[in-house]
Amino acid sequence: MMDRLPHEKGFHVSWDQLHRDARALAWRLQSEAPEGGWRAVVAITRGGMAPAMIVARELDIRTVDTISVKSYNHQAQTAPVVIKSPDMSIIGDGAAVLIVDDLVDTGRTLEVVRQHMPRAHVATVYAKPMGRAQVNTFVTEVSQDTWIFFPWDMALQYVEPYRGA
Repeated sequence: MMDRLPHEKGFHVSWDQLHRDARALAWRLQSEAPEGGWRAVVAITRGGMAPAMIVARELDIRTVDTISVKSYNHQAQTAPVVIKSPDMSIIGDGAAVLIVDDLVDTGRTLEVVRQHMPRAHVATVYAKPMGRAQVNTFVTEVSQDTWIFFPWDMALQYVEPYRGA
């Protein structure tokens, strides 16, 4: 077997699978809710937007905001920088707030986000070992050398059969 680059060890997630996994995340989060329930969801853009919308729907949370942290340039990870913050007059220190993202990889993005909302509950759909300590709740763990291909990164196309045509 040939050696592969980390991004070549792929885990392909369909829209259906993402929906099922985000609902599973919501199911886990309902038992983690503080007294009085969750008061807001903050999605980490862009990957956290779809899971956050599903979690907010399932848990009937109407206040939804975003924080945008840029930490990737295509497939190369860079130093995380906050380029858009949520409305901190509503979010405050994060008490009773859910932060939702699609994936924690190294945890560097979540370290930055936690500085802004230290009391928030962090939830991701997928988690890699290096970043797990930054997450309170997740659904599926994948190996550190796996590249997750999300449905918004993919397109359906015809593929030639192996034999015959």
